[in-house]
Amino acid sequence: MSPGKKIEVQEDLLALRHTASHILAHAVKRLYPNAKLGIGPPTDEGFYYDFYIEKPFTPEDLERIEEEMRRIIEEDYKLERFSLSKEEAIKFLEELEEPFKIELARDIEGEITFYRQGDFVDMCAGPHIESTGGVKYFKLLSTSGAYWRGDEHNPMMQRIYGTSFYKKEELDNYLAFLEEAKRGDHRILGRELDIYSTHEEVGPGLIFWHPNGAIIRNTIENFWRKEHIKRGYELVYTPHIASEKIYEISGHLENYAESMYAPIQIDTNRYRLKPMNCPGHILIYKTKQRSYRDLPIRYAELGTVYRYERIGTLHGMLRVRGFTQDDAHIFCREDQLLDEIRGVIKLMDFFMKTFKYEYKPYLSTRPEKYIGTDEIWEMATKALEEALRQEGMDYEIDEGGGVFYGPKIDIKLIDALGREWQGPTIQVDFNLPERFDVNYIGSDGKEHRVVMIHRTVLGSMERFIGGLIEHFAGRFPLWIAPVQAVVIPIADRHNEKAIEIKNILLDRDIRVELDARNEKVNYKVREAIVKKIPYIVVIGDREVENNTISVRTIDKDLGSFSVESFLERIISEIEKKI
Repeated sequence: MSPGKKIEVQEDLLALRHTASHILAHAVKRLYPNAKLGIGPPTDEGFYYDFYIEKPFTPEDLERIEEEMRRIIEEDYKLERFSLSKEEAIKFLEELEEPFKIELARDIEGEITFYRQGDFVDMCAGPHIESTGGVKYFKLLSTSGAYWRGDEHNPMMQRIYGTSFYKKEELDNYLAFLEEAKRGDHRILGRELDIYSTHEEVGPGLIFWHPNGAIIRNTIENFWRKEHIKRGYELVYTPHIASEKIYEISGHLENYAESMYAPIQIDTNRYRLKPMNCPGHILIYKTKQRSYRDLPIRYAELGTVYRYERIGTLHGMLRVRGFTQDDAHIFCREDQLLDEIRGVIKLMDFFMKTFKYEYKPYLSTRPEKYIGTDEIWEMATKALEEALRQEGMDYEIDEGGGVFYGPKIDIKLIDALGREWQGPTIQVDFNLPERFDVNYIGSDGKEHRVVMIHRTVLGSMERFIGGLIEHFAGRFPLWIAPVQAVVIPIADRHNEKAIEIKNILLDRDIRVELDARNEKVNYKVREAIVKKIPYIVVIGDREVENNTISVRTIDKDLGSFSVESFLERIISEIEKKI
Protein backbone atom coordinates (compact mmCIF):
# COMPACT_ATOMS: atom_id res chain seq x y z
CA MET A 1 0.00 0.00 0.00
CA SER A 2 1.42 3.37 -0.96
CA PRO A 3 0.41 6.54 0.91
CA GLY A 4 -1.89 9.05 -0.77
CA LYS A 5 -0.23 11.19 -3.40
CA LYS A 6 -1.23 14.59 -4.70
CA ILE A 7 -2.73 14.78 -8.17
CA GLU A 8 0.05 15.68 -10.58
CA VAL A 9 -0.38 17.43 -13.92
CA GLN A 10 1.95 17.12 -16.90
CA GLU A 11 3.27 20.66 -16.83
CA ASP A 12 5.18 20.30 -20.10
CA LEU A 13 2.05 19.16 -21.96
CA LEU A 14 0.00 21.95 -20.39
CA ALA A 15 2.62 24.48 -21.55
CA LEU A 16 2.41 23.09 -25.10
CA ARG A 17 -1.38 23.33 -25.09
CA HIS A 18 -1.34 26.77 -23.55
CA THR A 19 0.87 27.92 -26.41
CA ALA A 20 -1.51 26.26 -28.88
CA SER A 21 -4.39 28.28 -27.39
CA HIS A 22 -2.41 31.50 -27.99
CA ILE A 23 -1.72 30.43 -31.57
CA LEU A 24 -5.47 29.87 -31.96
CA ALA A 25 -6.23 33.36 -30.61
CA HIS A 26 -3.52 34.85 -32.86
CA ALA A 27 -5.08 33.17 -35.91
CA VAL A 28 -8.60 34.33 -35.02
CA LYS A 29 -7.44 37.94 -34.58
CA ARG A 30 -5.75 37.82 -37.99
CA LEU A 31 -8.86 36.49 -39.70
CA TYR A 32 -11.48 38.32 -37.61
CA PRO A 33 -9.85 41.57 -36.36
CA ASN A 34 -13.03 42.68 -34.58
CA ALA A 35 -13.17 39.54 -32.42
CA LYS A 36 -12.60 40.21 -28.72
CA LEU A 37 -10.50 37.90 -26.58
CA GLY A 38 -11.84 36.03 -23.56
CA ILE A 39 -9.85 33.29 -21.85
CA GLY A 40 -7.83 30.45 -23.35
CA PRO A 41 -6.59 27.87 -20.84
CA PRO A 42 -5.03 24.45 -21.40
CA THR A 43 -6.97 21.44 -20.11
CA ASP A 44 -6.31 17.78 -19.41
CA GLU A 45 -7.80 17.00 -22.85
CA GLY A 46 -6.45 19.92 -24.88
CA PHE A 47 -7.24 23.62 -24.87
CA TYR A 48 -9.94 26.14 -25.74
CA TYR A 49 -10.31 29.86 -26.30
CA ASP A 50 -13.38 32.06 -25.89
CA PHE A 51 -14.09 34.90 -28.32
CA TYR A 52 -16.78 37.53 -28.52
CA ILE A 53 -17.77 37.74 -32.18
CA GLU A 54 -20.90 38.74 -34.09
CA LYS A 55 -21.83 35.29 -35.42
CA PRO A 56 -20.97 31.71 -34.41
CA PHE A 57 -18.00 29.97 -35.99
CA THR A 58 -18.85 27.38 -38.66
CA PRO A 59 -16.95 24.17 -39.53
CA GLU A 60 -15.60 26.03 -42.56
CA ASP A 61 -14.36 28.79 -40.24
CA LEU A 62 -12.50 26.21 -38.16
CA GLU A 63 -10.73 24.94 -41.28
CA ARG A 64 -9.60 28.49 -42.16
CA ILE A 65 -8.45 29.12 -38.59
CA GLU A 66 -6.52 25.86 -38.53
CA GLU A 67 -4.74 26.80 -41.77
CA GLU A 68 -3.82 30.20 -40.29
CA MET A 69 -2.53 28.49 -37.15
CA ARG A 70 -0.21 26.38 -39.30
CA ARG A 71 1.18 29.56 -40.85
CA ILE A 72 1.84 31.04 -37.42
CA ILE A 73 3.57 27.82 -36.38
CA GLU A 74 5.75 27.91 -39.50
CA GLU A 75 6.65 31.55 -38.76
CA ASP A 76 8.08 30.27 -35.43
CA TYR A 77 7.57 33.33 -33.22
CA LYS A 78 9.35 33.43 -29.87
CA LEU A 79 7.05 33.82 -26.88
CA GLU A 80 8.32 36.84 -24.97
CA ARG A 81 7.09 37.48 -21.44
CA PHE A 82 6.80 40.99 -19.96
CA SER A 83 5.06 42.57 -16.96
CA LEU A 84 3.16 45.78 -16.37
CA SER A 85 1.69 47.39 -13.30
CA LYS A 86 -2.08 47.02 -12.94
CA GLU A 87 -2.68 50.59 -14.12
CA GLU A 88 -0.30 50.21 -17.08
CA ALA A 89 -1.86 46.88 -18.01
CA ILE A 90 -5.39 48.29 -18.06
CA LYS A 91 -4.26 51.23 -20.16
CA PHE A 92 -2.45 48.87 -22.55
CA LEU A 93 -5.56 46.68 -22.90
CA GLU A 94 -7.70 49.76 -23.52
CA GLU A 95 -5.39 50.60 -26.44
CA LEU A 96 -5.87 47.03 -27.72
CA GLU A 97 -9.67 47.41 -27.25
CA GLU A 98 -10.01 44.19 -25.29
CA PRO A 99 -12.90 44.79 -22.81
CA PHE A 100 -13.02 41.25 -21.44
CA LYS A 101 -9.30 41.26 -20.68
CA ILE A 102 -9.73 44.64 -18.95
CA GLU A 103 -12.43 43.10 -16.73
CA LEU A 104 -10.04 40.29 -15.77
CA ALA A 105 -7.19 42.73 -15.15
CA ARG A 106 -9.31 44.74 -12.70
CA ASP A 107 -9.61 41.61 -10.53
CA ILE A 108 -5.83 41.05 -10.35
CA GLU A 109 -3.67 42.55 -7.62
CA GLY A 110 -0.05 43.49 -8.30
CA GLU A 111 1.86 43.16 -11.56
CA ILE A 112 0.19 41.61 -14.59
CA THR A 113 2.09 39.48 -17.07
CA PHE A 114 1.73 39.33 -20.85
CA TYR A 115 3.14 37.15 -23.62
CA ARG A 116 4.02 38.47 -27.07
CA GLN A 117 4.41 36.39 -30.24
CA GLY A 118 5.02 38.48 -33.33
CA ASP A 119 2.31 41.15 -33.53
CA PHE A 120 0.00 39.30 -31.12
CA VAL A 121 -0.05 40.02 -27.37
CA ASP A 122 -2.15 38.29 -24.71
CA MET A 123 -2.51 38.87 -20.98
CA CYS A 124 -1.43 35.59 -19.46
CA ALA A 125 0.36 34.08 -16.46
CA GLY A 126 1.92 31.29 -18.55
CA PRO A 127 3.69 28.95 -18.74
CA HIS A 128 4.45 28.47 -22.44
CA ILE A 129 6.96 26.67 -24.60
CA GLU A 130 9.77 28.63 -26.25
CA SER A 131 8.19 29.37 -29.63
CA THR A 132 5.13 28.78 -31.79
CA GLY A 133 7.17 26.40 -33.95
CA GLY A 134 7.11 23.86 -31.14
CA VAL A 135 3.40 23.16 -31.64
CA LYS A 136 3.66 20.60 -34.43
CA TYR A 137 0.72 18.26 -33.80
CA PHE A 138 -2.64 19.85 -33.07
CA LYS A 139 -6.25 19.71 -34.18
CA LEU A 140 -9.25 22.01 -33.75
CA LEU A 141 -12.18 19.88 -32.65
CA SER A 142 -15.40 21.82 -32.22
CA THR A 143 -17.05 25.09 -31.31
CA SER A 144 -19.87 25.98 -28.94
CA GLY A 145 -21.43 28.88 -27.08
CA ALA A 146 -20.24 29.69 -23.57
CA TYR A 147 -21.36 32.50 -21.30
CA TRP A 148 -18.61 34.85 -20.24
CA ARG A 149 -17.26 33.68 -16.89
CA GLY A 150 -19.94 30.96 -16.79
CA ASP A 151 -22.75 33.38 -15.95
CA GLU A 152 -25.84 33.33 -18.18
CA HIS A 153 -26.41 37.01 -17.42
CA ASN A 154 -23.15 37.81 -19.22
CA PRO A 155 -22.53 37.97 -23.00
CA MET A 156 -22.41 34.74 -24.99
CA MET A 157 -18.88 33.92 -26.17
CA GLN A 158 -17.92 31.54 -28.96
CA ARG A 159 -15.62 28.83 -27.67
CA ILE A 160 -13.26 26.88 -29.94
CA TYR A 161 -11.92 23.58 -28.62
CA GLY A 162 -8.71 21.95 -29.77
CA THR A 163 -6.01 19.58 -28.65
CA SER A 164 -2.26 19.24 -29.07
CA PHE A 165 0.41 16.63 -28.36
CA TYR A 166 4.16 16.38 -28.65
CA LYS A 167 3.96 13.26 -30.84
CA LYS A 168 1.87 12.59 -33.95
CA GLU A 169 1.05 9.09 -32.70
CA GLU A 170 -0.42 10.54 -29.49
CA LEU A 171 -2.59 12.95 -31.47
CA ASP A 172 -3.77 10.21 -33.83
CA ASN A 173 -4.62 7.94 -30.92
CA TYR A 174 -6.57 10.69 -29.19
CA LEU A 175 -8.56 11.53 -32.33
CA ALA A 176 -9.37 7.83 -32.76
CA PHE A 177 -10.49 7.76 -29.12
CA LEU A 178 -12.79 10.74 -29.75
CA GLU A 179 -14.37 8.99 -32.72
CA GLU A 180 -14.99 5.91 -30.60
CA ALA A 181 -16.45 8.06 -27.82
CA LYS A 182 -18.70 9.86 -30.32
CA ARG A 183 -20.16 6.55 -31.46
CA GLY A 184 -20.98 5.73 -27.84
CA ASP A 185 -22.29 9.17 -26.85
CA HIS A 186 -25.14 8.54 -24.40
CA ARG A 187 -27.14 11.45 -25.83
CA ILE A 188 -27.20 9.79 -29.26
CA LEU A 189 -27.66 6.24 -27.99
CA GLY A 190 -30.22 7.45 -25.45
CA ARG A 191 -32.37 8.66 -28.33
CA GLU A 192 -31.69 5.69 -30.64
CA LEU A 193 -32.41 3.13 -27.90
CA ASP A 194 -35.43 5.10 -26.64
CA ILE A 195 -34.04 5.46 -23.10
CA TYR A 196 -34.68 9.10 -22.18
CA SER A 197 -35.41 12.59 -23.42
CA THR A 198 -35.30 16.20 -22.26
CA HIS A 199 -37.78 18.91 -23.18
CA GLU A 200 -37.02 22.61 -23.35
CA GLU A 201 -40.68 23.49 -22.77
CA VAL A 202 -40.39 21.79 -19.35
CA GLY A 203 -36.88 23.02 -18.63
CA PRO A 204 -33.28 22.01 -19.35
CA GLY A 205 -31.52 19.46 -17.19
CA LEU A 206 -34.70 17.52 -16.32
CA ILE A 207 -34.81 13.89 -17.45
CA PHE A 208 -37.86 12.05 -18.83
CA TRP A 209 -37.32 8.30 -18.48
CA HIS A 210 -38.88 6.36 -21.37
CA PRO A 211 -40.06 2.75 -20.79
CA ASN A 212 -36.67 1.30 -21.80
CA GLY A 213 -34.85 3.68 -19.49
CA ALA A 214 -37.33 3.04 -16.69
CA ILE A 215 -36.72 -0.72 -16.96
CA ILE A 216 -32.94 -0.21 -16.73
CA ARG A 217 -33.35 2.11 -13.76
CA ASN A 218 -35.87 -0.13 -12.00
CA THR A 219 -33.65 -3.19 -12.46
CA ILE A 220 -30.66 -1.42 -10.94
CA GLU A 221 -32.72 0.11 -8.12
CA ASN A 222 -34.23 -3.27 -7.18
CA PHE A 223 -30.73 -4.77 -7.09
CA TRP A 224 -29.57 -1.80 -5.00
CA ARG A 225 -32.40 -2.22 -2.47
CA LYS A 226 -31.83 -5.96 -2.12
CA GLU A 227 -28.10 -5.57 -1.47
CA HIS A 228 -28.62 -2.75 1.03
CA ILE A 229 -31.24 -4.62 3.04
CA LYS A 230 -28.87 -7.61 3.20
CA ARG A 231 -26.26 -5.32 4.77
CA GLY A 232 -28.44 -3.88 7.49
CA TYR A 233 -29.70 -0.70 5.82
CA GLU A 234 -33.27 0.49 6.43
CA LEU A 235 -35.16 2.19 3.60
CA VAL A 236 -36.71 5.62 4.15
CA TYR A 237 -38.44 8.31 2.06
CA THR A 238 -38.32 12.07 2.68
CA PRO A 239 -40.22 15.04 1.13
CA HIS A 240 -38.99 16.93 -1.93
CA ILE A 241 -39.42 20.31 -0.24
CA ALA A 242 -38.61 21.56 3.24
CA SER A 243 -38.76 24.75 5.22
CA GLU A 244 -35.76 27.05 4.91
CA LYS A 245 -35.30 26.70 8.65
CA ILE A 246 -33.86 23.20 8.22
CA TYR A 247 -31.24 24.50 5.76
CA GLU A 248 -30.34 27.35 8.10
CA ILE A 249 -29.52 24.77 10.77
CA SER A 250 -27.64 22.50 8.34
CA GLY A 251 -25.56 25.37 6.97
CA HIS A 252 -26.71 24.89 3.39
CA LEU A 253 -28.18 28.39 3.13
CA GLU A 254 -24.91 29.87 4.35
CA ASN A 255 -22.53 27.67 2.40
CA TYR A 256 -24.48 26.17 -0.52
CA ALA A 257 -27.13 28.75 -1.47
CA GLU A 258 -25.70 29.31 -4.97
CA SER A 259 -26.60 25.70 -5.82
CA MET A 260 -30.12 25.89 -4.36
CA TYR A 261 -33.29 27.11 -6.03
CA ALA A 262 -35.18 30.22 -5.00
CA PRO A 263 -37.57 29.91 -2.06
CA ILE A 264 -41.24 29.01 -2.44
CA GLN A 265 -43.69 30.89 -0.22
CA ILE A 266 -46.29 28.54 1.34
CA ASP A 267 -48.59 30.08 3.97
CA THR A 268 -46.22 32.08 6.18
CA ASN A 269 -43.14 29.92 5.60
CA ARG A 270 -40.45 29.82 2.93
CA TYR A 271 -39.62 26.41 1.48
CA ARG A 272 -36.82 25.11 -0.73
CA LEU A 273 -36.50 22.20 -3.10
CA LYS A 274 -34.16 19.89 -1.25
CA PRO A 275 -30.55 19.85 -2.47
CA MET A 276 -29.58 17.06 -0.04
CA ASN A 277 -31.28 14.19 1.77
CA CYS A 278 -29.20 14.36 4.96
CA PRO A 279 -31.35 16.80 7.00
CA GLY A 280 -34.40 14.58 6.43
CA HIS A 281 -32.57 11.47 7.63
CA ILE A 282 -31.39 13.34 10.72
CA LEU A 283 -34.98 14.29 11.55
CA ILE A 284 -36.06 10.65 11.27
CA TYR A 285 -33.23 9.62 13.62
CA LYS A 286 -34.26 12.28 16.15
CA THR A 287 -37.90 11.11 16.41
CA LYS A 288 -36.94 9.00 19.42
CA GLN A 289 -34.13 8.49 21.90
CA ARG A 290 -31.38 6.17 20.71
CA SER A 291 -29.12 3.94 22.80
CA TYR A 292 -25.51 2.99 22.09
CA ARG A 293 -26.90 -0.52 21.60
CA ASP A 294 -29.03 0.75 18.65
CA LEU A 295 -26.01 1.97 16.69
CA PRO A 296 -25.03 1.86 13.94
CA ILE A 297 -28.29 2.94 12.27
CA ARG A 298 -28.11 2.98 8.48
CA TYR A 299 -30.83 4.86 6.55
CA ALA A 300 -30.91 4.48 2.76
CA GLU A 301 -33.02 6.39 0.25
CA LEU A 302 -33.21 6.67 -3.51
CA GLY A 303 -33.93 10.34 -2.97
CA THR A 304 -34.50 12.94 -5.68
CA VAL A 305 -32.72 16.25 -5.10
CA TYR A 306 -32.57 19.52 -7.02
CA ARG A 307 -29.45 21.61 -7.56
CA TYR A 308 -28.87 24.63 -9.71
CA GLU A 309 -26.41 24.01 -12.54
CA ARG A 310 -25.52 26.75 -14.98
CA ILE A 311 -27.18 26.28 -18.36
CA GLY A 312 -23.83 25.98 -20.12
CA THR A 313 -22.72 23.06 -17.94
CA LEU A 314 -25.78 20.84 -18.53
CA HIS A 315 -24.92 17.70 -20.48
CA GLY A 316 -27.48 14.98 -21.25
CA MET A 317 -27.91 12.70 -18.25
CA LEU A 318 -24.46 13.46 -16.88
CA ARG A 319 -25.06 17.01 -15.63
CA VAL A 320 -28.67 17.73 -14.72
CA ARG A 321 -30.75 19.88 -12.35
CA GLY A 322 -32.95 17.18 -10.83
CA PHE A 323 -31.50 13.77 -10.02
CA THR A 324 -31.98 10.75 -7.78
CA GLN A 325 -29.10 9.86 -5.47
CA ASP A 326 -28.62 6.37 -4.08
CA ASP A 327 -28.15 8.09 -0.76
CA ALA A 328 -27.52 6.70 2.71
CA HIS A 329 -26.56 8.09 6.09
CA ILE A 330 -24.99 6.04 8.82
CA PHE A 331 -25.28 7.16 12.46
CA CYS A 332 -22.61 5.53 14.58
CA ARG A 333 -20.32 5.84 17.59
CA GLU A 334 -16.74 7.01 17.15
CA ASP A 335 -15.46 3.50 17.97
CA GLN A 336 -17.62 2.13 15.10
CA LEU A 337 -16.54 4.71 12.53
CA LEU A 338 -13.62 2.88 10.97
CA ASP A 339 -15.53 -0.39 10.49
CA GLU A 340 -18.49 1.48 9.00
CA ILE A 341 -16.29 3.30 6.47
CA ARG A 342 -14.66 0.00 5.54
CA GLY A 343 -18.11 -1.55 5.12
CA VAL A 344 -19.09 1.20 2.68
CA ILE A 345 -15.85 0.73 0.74
CA LYS A 346 -16.54 -3.02 0.48
CA LEU A 347 -20.12 -2.37 -0.70
CA MET A 348 -18.90 0.16 -3.27
CA ASP A 349 -16.30 -2.32 -4.53
CA PHE A 350 -18.99 -5.02 -4.87
CA PHE A 351 -21.19 -2.73 -6.98
CA MET A 352 -18.32 -1.54 -9.18
CA LYS A 353 -17.24 -5.10 -9.93
CA THR A 354 -20.84 -6.07 -10.71
CA PHE A 355 -21.07 -3.24 -13.25
CA LYS A 356 -17.58 -4.06 -14.61
CA TYR A 357 -16.01 -0.73 -13.68
CA GLU A 358 -12.44 -0.18 -12.67
CA TYR A 359 -12.11 2.81 -10.38
CA LYS A 360 -9.68 5.21 -8.73
CA PRO A 361 -10.12 6.56 -5.16
CA TYR A 362 -9.39 10.18 -4.28
CA LEU A 363 -9.21 11.58 -0.75
CA SER A 364 -10.79 15.04 -0.90
CA THR A 365 -9.66 17.34 1.91
CA ARG A 366 -10.91 20.53 3.58
CA PRO A 367 -12.08 23.28 1.17
CA GLU A 368 -11.60 27.01 1.72
CA LYS A 369 -15.23 27.40 2.79
CA TYR A 370 -16.05 25.02 5.64
CA ILE A 371 -17.81 24.65 8.97
CA GLY A 372 -16.47 23.07 12.15
CA THR A 373 -13.09 23.08 13.86
CA ASP A 374 -9.74 22.11 12.36
CA GLU A 375 -9.49 19.38 15.00
CA ILE A 376 -12.74 17.77 13.84
CA TRP A 377 -11.65 17.96 10.20
CA GLU A 378 -8.33 16.29 11.02
CA MET A 379 -10.10 13.50 12.93
CA ALA A 380 -12.51 12.85 10.05
CA THR A 381 -9.74 12.91 7.43
CA LYS A 382 -7.61 10.45 9.41
CA ALA A 383 -10.55 8.04 9.69
CA LEU A 384 -10.98 8.02 5.90
CA GLU A 385 -7.23 7.60 5.36
CA GLU A 386 -7.04 4.70 7.79
CA ALA A 387 -10.01 2.94 6.15
CA LEU A 388 -8.37 3.26 2.73
CA ARG A 389 -5.12 1.94 4.17
CA GLN A 390 -6.77 -1.05 5.82
CA GLU A 391 -8.63 -1.88 2.60
CA GLY A 392 -5.27 -1.83 0.75
CA MET A 393 -6.29 0.93 -1.66
CA ASP A 394 -3.93 3.26 -3.47
CA TYR A 395 -5.43 6.73 -3.66
CA GLU A 396 -4.65 10.27 -4.68
CA ILE A 397 -5.24 13.42 -2.67
CA ASP A 398 -7.56 16.10 -4.00
CA GLU A 399 -6.56 19.10 -1.92
CA GLY A 400 -9.58 21.24 -1.00
CA GLY A 401 -12.03 18.90 -2.73
CA GLY A 402 -14.14 18.12 0.35
CA VAL A 403 -17.64 19.44 0.98
CA PHE A 404 -18.22 22.27 3.45
CA TYR A 405 -19.19 19.93 6.32
CA GLY A 406 -16.54 17.24 5.94
CA PRO A 407 -13.79 15.45 3.98
CA LYS A 408 -14.67 12.62 1.65
CA ILE A 409 -13.49 9.74 -0.47
CA ASP A 410 -14.40 10.32 -4.12
CA ILE A 411 -14.47 7.30 -6.40
CA LYS A 412 -13.81 8.01 -10.07
CA LEU A 413 -15.13 5.25 -12.33
CA ILE A 414 -12.96 4.29 -15.31
CA ASP A 415 -15.05 3.27 -18.29
CA ALA A 416 -14.30 1.06 -21.28
CA LEU A 417 -12.61 3.99 -23.05
CA GLY A 418 -10.43 4.86 -20.06
CA ARG A 419 -12.40 7.99 -19.11
CA GLU A 420 -13.04 8.93 -15.49
CA TRP A 421 -16.58 9.55 -14.22
CA GLN A 422 -17.60 10.90 -10.84
CA GLY A 423 -19.17 8.01 -8.96
CA PRO A 424 -19.50 6.97 -5.31
CA THR A 425 -18.63 9.28 -2.42
CA ILE A 426 -18.00 8.55 1.27
CA GLN A 427 -18.06 11.55 3.67
CA VAL A 428 -17.37 11.64 7.39
CA ASP A 429 -19.29 14.37 9.23
CA PHE A 430 -18.90 15.51 12.83
CA ASN A 431 -20.46 18.89 12.05
CA LEU A 432 -24.12 18.23 11.20
CA PRO A 433 -24.58 16.10 14.36
CA GLU A 434 -23.34 19.14 16.30
CA ARG A 435 -25.62 21.60 14.48
CA PHE A 436 -28.69 19.35 14.82
CA ASP A 437 -27.81 18.10 18.34
CA VAL A 438 -27.85 14.44 17.24
CA ASN A 439 -27.08 12.16 20.19
CA TYR A 440 -27.32 8.68 21.67
CA ILE A 441 -27.35 7.49 25.27
CA GLY A 442 -24.05 5.79 26.07
CA SER A 443 -23.30 2.91 28.41
CA ASP A 444 -22.63 5.55 31.09
CA GLY A 445 -26.22 6.80 30.83
CA LYS A 446 -25.10 10.15 29.40
CA GLU A 447 -25.71 11.77 26.01
CA HIS A 448 -22.97 11.49 23.38
CA ARG A 449 -22.73 12.91 19.85
CA VAL A 450 -23.15 10.49 16.97
CA VAL A 451 -20.83 10.53 13.99
CA MET A 452 -22.46 10.62 10.55
CA ILE A 453 -21.28 9.03 7.33
CA HIS A 454 -22.86 10.39 4.14
CA ARG A 455 -22.41 8.02 1.21
CA THR A 456 -23.51 7.02 -2.25
CA VAL A 457 -22.28 3.84 -3.91
CA LEU A 458 -23.54 4.62 -7.42
CA GLY A 459 -23.91 8.40 -7.33
CA SER A 460 -26.96 9.80 -9.12
CA MET A 461 -29.06 7.38 -11.14
CA GLU A 462 -29.08 9.81 -14.06
CA ARG A 463 -25.31 10.16 -14.22
CA PHE A 464 -24.67 6.50 -13.44
CA ILE A 465 -26.98 5.17 -16.17
CA GLY A 466 -25.79 7.81 -18.65
CA GLY A 467 -22.28 6.60 -17.91
CA LEU A 468 -23.36 2.95 -18.28
CA ILE A 469 -24.76 3.70 -21.74
CA GLU A 470 -21.33 4.95 -22.83
CA HIS A 471 -19.39 2.30 -20.87
CA PHE A 472 -21.24 -0.50 -22.69
CA ALA A 473 -21.84 1.57 -25.87
CA GLY A 474 -25.56 0.79 -25.43
CA ARG A 475 -24.95 -2.96 -25.39
CA PHE A 476 -25.99 -3.67 -21.83
CA PRO A 477 -25.32 -6.93 -20.00
CA LEU A 478 -28.30 -9.24 -20.24
CA TRP A 479 -29.54 -8.62 -16.69
CA ILE A 480 -29.80 -4.85 -17.31
CA ALA A 481 -30.96 -4.88 -20.96
CA PRO A 482 -34.49 -3.41 -21.26
CA VAL A 483 -35.42 -6.10 -23.82
CA GLN A 484 -33.55 -9.34 -23.19
CA ALA A 485 -34.88 -11.32 -26.14
CA VAL A 486 -36.99 -10.83 -29.23
CA VAL A 487 -38.95 -13.64 -30.88
CA ILE A 488 -39.19 -13.39 -34.67
CA PRO A 489 -41.53 -15.67 -36.68
CA ILE A 490 -40.37 -16.11 -40.27
CA ALA A 491 -43.91 -16.17 -41.69
CA ASP A 492 -47.47 -15.73 -40.44
CA ARG A 493 -47.90 -19.50 -40.10
CA HIS A 494 -45.21 -19.43 -37.40
CA ASN A 495 -46.93 -16.75 -35.31
CA GLU A 496 -48.76 -19.19 -33.06
CA LYS A 497 -45.53 -20.95 -32.09
CA ALA A 498 -43.73 -17.61 -31.65
CA ILE A 499 -46.45 -16.39 -29.27
CA GLU A 500 -46.16 -19.65 -27.32
CA ILE A 501 -42.38 -19.18 -26.97
CA LYS A 502 -42.83 -15.54 -25.97
CA ASN A 503 -45.29 -16.50 -23.21
CA ILE A 504 -42.96 -19.21 -21.88
CA LEU A 505 -40.18 -16.63 -21.59
CA LEU A 506 -42.52 -14.09 -19.98
CA ASP A 507 -43.58 -16.67 -17.40
CA ARG A 508 -39.91 -17.00 -16.40
CA ASP A 509 -39.57 -13.21 -16.01
CA ILE A 510 -37.59 -12.76 -19.23
CA ARG A 511 -38.16 -9.33 -20.80
CA VAL A 512 -39.22 -10.38 -24.29
CA GLU A 513 -40.86 -8.85 -27.34
CA LEU A 514 -42.58 -10.43 -30.34
CA ASP A 515 -41.81 -9.01 -33.78
CA ALA A 516 -44.57 -10.39 -36.00
CA ARG A 517 -44.52 -7.52 -38.50
CA ASN A 518 -44.92 -8.29 -42.19
CA GLU A 519 -41.22 -7.70 -42.92
CA LYS A 520 -38.42 -9.96 -44.16
CA VAL A 521 -36.75 -11.89 -41.36
CA ASN A 522 -33.29 -10.50 -42.20
CA TYR A 523 -34.64 -6.96 -41.86
CA LYS A 524 -36.13 -7.75 -38.46
CA VAL A 525 -32.90 -9.40 -37.29
CA ARG A 526 -30.85 -6.38 -38.41
CA GLU A 527 -33.22 -4.07 -36.56
CA ALA A 528 -32.92 -6.16 -33.39
CA ILE A 529 -29.13 -5.91 -33.68
CA VAL A 530 -29.34 -2.13 -34.07
CA LYS A 531 -31.52 -2.04 -30.94
CA LYS A 532 -28.78 -4.08 -29.23
CA ILE A 533 -31.19 -6.78 -28.03
CA PRO A 534 -28.98 -9.53 -26.53
CA TYR A 535 -30.87 -12.62 -27.81
CA ILE A 536 -32.74 -13.02 -31.09
CA VAL A 537 -34.98 -16.08 -31.34
CA VAL A 538 -36.16 -17.10 -34.82
CA ILE A 539 -39.08 -19.49 -35.46
CA GLY A 540 -39.56 -21.18 -38.84
CA ASP A 541 -40.83 -24.47 -40.29
CA ARG A 542 -37.89 -26.50 -38.95
CA GLU A 543 -38.26 -25.06 -35.45
CA VAL A 544 -42.02 -25.73 -35.37
CA GLU A 545 -41.51 -29.29 -36.62
CA ASN A 546 -38.67 -30.10 -34.16
CA ASN A 547 -40.06 -28.08 -31.25
CA THR A 548 -36.83 -26.05 -31.10
CA ILE A 549 -35.78 -22.44 -31.49
CA SER A 550 -32.98 -20.88 -33.52
CA VAL A 551 -30.95 -18.44 -31.40
CA ARG A 552 -28.41 -15.78 -32.24
CA THR A 553 -26.77 -12.86 -30.46
CA ILE A 554 -25.68 -9.50 -31.85
CA ASP A 555 -22.36 -11.07 -32.87
CA LYS A 556 -23.06 -14.61 -34.01
CA ASP A 557 -25.47 -17.44 -34.70
CA LEU A 558 -25.65 -19.84 -31.73
CA GLY A 559 -27.64 -22.50 -33.56
CA SER A 560 -30.59 -24.60 -32.45
CA PHE A 561 -31.79 -24.92 -28.83
CA SER A 562 -34.60 -26.63 -27.03
CA VAL A 563 -36.71 -24.13 -25.17
CA GLU A 564 -35.58 -25.66 -21.85
CA SER A 565 -31.86 -25.40 -22.66
CA PHE A 566 -32.24 -21.80 -23.83
CA LEU A 567 -34.10 -20.91 -20.62
CA GLU A 568 -31.35 -22.52 -18.59
CA ARG A 569 -28.72 -20.48 -20.46
CA ILE A 570 -30.48 -17.12 -20.26
CA ILE A 571 -31.59 -17.46 -16.62
CA SER A 572 -28.09 -18.50 -15.55
CA GLU A 573 -26.61 -15.48 -17.33
CA ILE A 574 -29.10 -13.13 -15.66
CA GLU A 575 -28.47 -14.59 -12.21
CA LYS A 576 -24.69 -14.34 -12.61
CA LYS A 577 -25.01 -10.79 -13.98
CA ILE A 578 -22.54 -11.48 -16.80
